[in-house]
Amino acid sequence: MVIGDRLKTLREANDLSQGDIEKRTGLLRCYVSRVENGHTVPSVETLQEFARALKLPLYHLMFDGDKPPALPKSAKHMKEESLESSRSGALLMRKLVSLLAKMSPDDRNLVLFLAGRVSKKQGRVKAGRKPASSLAA
Repeated sequence: MVIGDRLKTLREANDLSQGDIEKRTGLLRCYVSRVENGHTVPSVETLQEFARALKLPLYHLMFDGDKPPALPKSAKHMKEESLESSRSGALLMRKLVSLLAKMSPDDRNLVLFLAGRVSKKQGRVKAGRKPASSLAA
C-alpha cells in the first residue's frame, strides 16, 4: 500500500479538493500533492491531520480496501496477561527484539513511539476513562 494513493482515494471519495485539505489542515496544497503522488512520506502527526480533515480515524489510512482487515483468531481470544508469561509470548518477544535490532534507528523509534501511544490509549480505556480522541468528537 502506498499511503499517498490511499489519501487521494479517500479525499476523492469525500468530494474534497487538495485546496479543501489545505484549508482543513493548514498543510500547503503543494505538500498535499507531493504526498499523494508519492514524492514525500508524511509523519504520523501529519497523517493525524489528514485523518481529521477527512473525518476518519487514523487507522482508516493504514489499510487497503473498504473495510479494515479482520483480526486473526489468536488476537481475538488473547488473554490479558503479559506476553512474557506464556511460552508463545516469550518466543514472540525474542523475535521482536531481534527484528528491532535489525531496524534503522529512525524506524525503531517510530515503532516504539507508536507502541507507546497504543499502550497509553489502552490504559485509559481499561481505567474507565475515554480516550482523548473520543473526547474531541
